[in-house]
Amino acid sequence: MIELLAPAGSMETLIAAVEYGADAIYMGGGSYGLRAKAKNFTNEEMVTAIEYAHARGVKVYITANIFAHNSDFAHLEDFFKFIERAGADAIIVADPGVFSVAKKTVPNLEIHISTQANNTNYHSANFWIEQGASRIVVARELSFTEIREIYEYIPKDIPIEAFVHGAMCMAYSGRCLLSNYLAKRDANHGECAQPCRWNYNVVEEKRPNEYMPVEEDERGTYIYNSRDLCMIEYLPELVAAGIQSFKIEGRMKTPLYVATVTKAYREAIDMYLKSPEEYEKKKAYFLEEVGKASHREFTTGFYHHKTTENDQTYTHNSYVRNYEFSGILVDFDKENKIATIEQRRKFSIGDTLEILLPNEPFRTFTIDTMTDEDGVVVESAPHPQQHIKVKLDFDITAPAIFRKLDTIEYK
Repeated sequence: MIELLAPAGSMETLIAAVEYGADAIYMGGGSYGLRAKAKNFTNEEMVTAIEYAHARGVKVYITANIFAHNSDFAHLEDFFKFIERAGADAIIVADPGVFSVAKKTVPNLEIHISTQANNTNYHSANFWIEQGASRIVVARELSFTEIREIYEYIPKDIPIEAFVHGAMCMAYSGRCLLSNYLAKRDANHGECAQPCRWNYNVVEEKRPNEYMPVEEDERGTYIYNSRDLCMIEYLPELVAAGIQSFKIEGRMKTPLYVATVTKAYREAIDMYLKSPEEYEKKKAYFLEEVGKASHREFTTGFYHHKTTENDQTYTHNSYVRNYEFSGILVDFDKENKIATIEQRRKFSIGDTLEILLPNEPFRTFTIDTMTDEDGVVVESAPHPQQHIKVKLDFDITAPAIFRKLDTIEYK
């Protein structure tokens, strides 16, 4: 059994993760998780989200993986009791103190040990398992061989979870002090400003106004800037290493990103399980599909070897964005084949859009005419979340996400 675990930073992305093929999703509330800048979920939204996922057979894991200070414990017990009542399937924890509170407060709720806990060996994995952990999320700094060794030395009923796709952190298992030091925002409390993506120069102490690039480039260098992880071409190796849960990074990402990547991995996993030979033949297709989501250049991280200069991007901080997130389907008039799209990025008459659908190939159409909600013909849709009606010559059902080809690089 391979679990595909997708991120949800909002109700929109949760729906995308669920509908486009995730077996489980991970999400956070307003506190205790490491993505404070994500929209996250209020208590009421969390209940709705869990109900939505469970109605479709999808599990929900709640992040509580901050490195807690004394003040963080004031309402922690209440939070754990709430998410247990809400029906969450597990919590994700890194801090031993948070772990101990969870075990005392909600002893029947599964606890997954976060990658933030630096799970780099089977001794530490077994330590957490002896305390009552039900899953180990291994550190990102491990190779296939090291993960397999952990698998061999822990109980076989304890799943190993590992990141297989998304942004990589320059710090050890995400434990970073740069943001705190440079921006007064604590990454270990979910407030990372991503200074690893900034442009840097070297300044010598006695020559404070002379900026020397670390690499010979007119714009300086991005010495900490990692490429994005992508393991969709290595599913057999992931399985052979003993990884049972394939985790996609991205609680700060758009519904288009989550839908695109989740759908690609869903199709790749299903094909691999059905026919490894067919999966091998379609690797290039799967790589092309995940490449349609906004990303930095891809890397395989530490899986094959320790990272080298080829796993970093020193010259720029640009994303590869082959497709724009154009909109989401909010209604479809089947009789007249009129789709109502909630705009997310400008599109115009003459543009060709692709429609990403959950369980079938994407569809393509060119906009010949479109109207606003009042039926007035318009040339373009420039306003955020504007509702636009377009004519199709085929039927679609929600959810459906619209994207437009765009070869421009964005910083």
